Amino acid sequence: MFRLTVGAGLLASALLAALPAMAQPSGSATLDAVKARGTLICGVAGAVPGFSLPDSQGIMRGIDADSCRNVAAAVLGDANKVKFAVTTTQNRFTALQSGEIDLLVRSTTWTLGREASLGLEFAGVNYYDGTGFLVKKALGVKSAKEMDGATICVQPGTSTELAISDYYRVNKMKFTPILIQDLAEIQAAFLAGRCDAYSTDSSALATFRATQTNKDDFLLLPEIISKEPLGYVVRKGDDKWFDIVRWSYFATVAAEEMDVSSKNVDEMLASTNPDIRRLLGVEGEMGKSLGLDAKWAYNIIKQVGNFGETWDRNITVLGVPRGINAVWTKGGLHYAPPIR
Repeated sequence: MFRLTVGAGLLASALLAALPAMAQPSGSATLDAVKARGTLICGVAGAVPGFSLPDSQGIMRGIDADSCRNVAAAVLGDANKVKFAVTTTQNRFTALQSGEIDLLVRSTTWTLGREASLGLEFAGVNYYDGTGFLVKKALGVKSAKEMDGATICVQPGTSTELAISDYYRVNKMKFTPILIQDLAEIQAAFLAGRCDAYSTDSSALATFRATQTNKDDFLLLPEIISKEPLGYVVRKGDDKWFDIVRWSYFATVAAEEMDVSSKNVDEMLASTNPDIRRLLGVEGEMGKSLGLDAKWAYNIIKQVGNFGETWDRNITVLGVPRGINAVWTKGGLHYAPPIR
């Protein structure tokens, strides 16, 4: 009996060792699901220029879309293996909580309330933003403090709605919210004069203004009334997936810090700089630590680019200055811990 038991145990061990690496549990339910499916399902807005918006060929473009591609490149080796799921401000968290999507990158603000009460956590910030106001110059105001009694178009269920309420309360002013869920409808309402101001993240206001043929008729007021760090959101309880998403972002920042780009990444494989060699998987076991291929970061940089390339491709072209969204070596807030 003992010999039979030992023999069965050895046979089972041999069979397990013979299974393909992808078939063995990784310790991350999300990672296993993505690998088995062969596609990352990423929640985006799908209607915001510079962040996520299909181009004339139907390809999703924007900094959020590219953030999704970073993770697909790291996990699947192919940045194009992404299915973009369009979400709203009201269903985005439910979609992630239910497992309908693997990752949410939808201009979503990192707040204590969201992280503490929704069963979700933020793995990184891809855009430091703040709530602003866009008005028509014909309104004759040059400051938000001149808008006592104004009507303001805003999407319900957003941190913007709360930021406006707090701002008006602090400044002892009153306003009337015009709550409209659909982005196109809220913008149309503002253009039609249904509200005095349109309020959302200042980046989105700047890109909206830039796309108007009569853009000089609009004024982005100088006040930024809140902190809005926008980023990657994952479900709590899957620590390995959290690590993968977080370090996929850090890899793009580290690459920009070290001047590694999609254009020179192949040359950089021969670099003698140990930080670059670890980033690109030439030495060390950074990929193995994450449960990924050694070239996880190389694939991101080669296929999507470093953080600066992503910014220039999607945001700079809209006329939005880099500002605090530069890497720390250039006076900004983006900073990657050591990859070692």
